[in-house]
Amino acid sequence: MRVATDEILTRPLGGKPKAGSRLRSLRQARVTAPMVLGGLVAGLVLGTSILMVVGDPGGGEPSATAIIALRQSEAAPEASAQVQAKVERPKSGSSSASDVENASGVTVVRPTGTAAPTDAVVIQVPSAAPIRLSAAPDPRLVERGRHGNIPRLGEGRLRALDVYARPDTGGAGPRVAILVSGLGISQAATASAITRLPSAVSLAFAPYGSDLERTVARAREAGHEALLQAPMEPFDYPDSDPGPQTLLTSSRPPENLDRLSWVMSRFSGFVGIVNYMGAKLTSDPAALEPILREIGARGLGFVDDGTSPRSLAASLATKAKVPVARAEIVLDALPRPDAIDRELARLEAQARQKGFAFASASALPMSIDRIARWAAEAEMRGIRLVPVSVTLGGSGAGTRLTSNRP
Repeated sequence: MRVATDEILTRPLGGKPKAGSRLRSLRQARVTAPMVLGGLVAGLVLGTSILMVVGDPGGGEPSATAIIALRQSEAAPEASAQVQAKVERPKSGSSSASDVENASGVTVVRPTGTAAPTDAVVIQVPSAAPIRLSAAPDPRLVERGRHGNIPRLGEGRLRALDVYARPDTGGAGPRVAILVSGLGISQAATASAITRLPSAVSLAFAPYGSDLERTVARAREAGHEALLQAPMEPFDYPDSDPGPQTLLTSSRPPENLDRLSWVMSRFSGFVGIVNYMGAKLTSDPAALEPILREIGARGLGFVDDGTSPRSLAASLATKAKVPVARAEIVLDALPRPDAIDRELARLEAQARQKGFAFASASALPMSIDRIARWAAEAEMRGIRLVPVSVTLGGSGAGTRLTSNRP
């Protein structure tokens, strides 16, 4: 048994223990041991009692307690067949509540004498998937020409007009087709038209742009139907010069057809040819008819942009055996915002009166902006945009269509 700790710490170094110190240590040891032992026994008994009452689910293993807060999980994407509905409220003063409900296409029945609430809304449910155009070039519709690949009529008279057309999903209501031309030269204007205009608006590309194949492919990926502009002689040529490879009234038909072949080799995936200028050539039947015949023989259509009142394209269509359409309204003939807005209003009114209307415009930034603004609300007013191929009889389904004129 060791001596008491306080006696060891306080005794001088080398000193002997005081008399009786060992005895006191022994007494302290005898007193302390039973007390410690008793404490241990008491603790053991207490712990056992607690376990008997509450149990030990952890089996004596170390444990910790953590608070788990459940967070609401993010909504998973809906299945492809389900879409999110878009709710649009009319701008104040632009449409009455009744107009908004009528534009929604839903018949609302109310008790007699009641009217539509002032806070009516249109719930637009977008298509489950965007409309996709057929891939271009389609090897069934391509042949090698002197200047490169050009369109041809496929087996069974399969036409590029049908294969490359944007499908028309159908539906009720007045229809409007809009063609914006002069694209492919200005990158800014081209990008703006592709991204800002609704995909049902058709785009015509001049043959002089760089990297046209990629540019047109990007437009078609966005859902825009593509057409090709052919430079044609105006009355004040060469003061007004459409550019190289212009089709001229003074040229022999083989020369004009060779120039047309160069134009058609610039890119693929177009449904038809559009005049670029050309007031003089389109008014000359001897020069225009062979060109129209060649266009029809290659499975394409011809679109007159409506800028020349002397054009004979529509009257020569039957004889030349080519689908032809003519724009009834040139939206930016007077390039001012207010004038363009007036022509858009006239276009809409004509569509409501006749069921269909076709307009053209150039790729001016102002024109793209006004058309985009008008189109954003046209659908709410019950107007349905359709591609230009509808005016040419294009089916958009890869099959030949004999007639589908509005």
